Amino acid sequence: MQVAINITIVIVTIIAMEGLAWWGHKYVMHGWGWGWHRDHHEPHDNLLEKNDLYAVVGAAMSISMFAISSPLIMGDEAWRPGLWIAIGILAYGVIYTLVHDGLVHQRYFRWVPRGGYAKRIVQAHKLHHATIGKEGGVSFGFIFARDPAKLKQELKAQREAGIAVVRDAAI
Repeated sequence: MQVAINITIVIVTIIAMEGLAWWGHKYVMHGWGWGWHRDHHEPHDNLLEKNDLYAVVGAAMSISMFAISSPLIMGDEAWRPGLWIAIGILAYGVIYTLVHDGLVHQRYFRWVPRGGYAKRIVQAHKLHHATIGKEGGVSFGFIFARDPAKLKQELKAQREAGIAVVRDAAI
């Protein structure tokens, strides 16, 4: 039974991290944290981006949970579920790195999906990058992608309402 509980904690943590990442991407990265995120939306030839500092923040969250759950560090005060939360945060980071940085932005490998959910993720994130600047936008999540046709409609409505500057090729 404990194994099932631990696996559930990991899965729930991954899902929760996608929610936290969506919120952070929409309200922090495209808000007061735009200074770190801007270069991710601009063309460049650099291996690293300031935006990569957000991965360091995610790693710190995972490391902190590993520490809180460690009897070596916390002694009798160790919080055992923290280990499985830490593993979930770590797993989300790996998924994010492979999907967002690898698949979508082709930073680590070259593969263009021809169909299925992988193609949907790529299309949704490309539509996220269709706006110029931090205002407006769609598809702030990283592993759950909405229908690209609906995202295009949202972008068109944002452009017409003057909420976002959208590249013409996107919609």
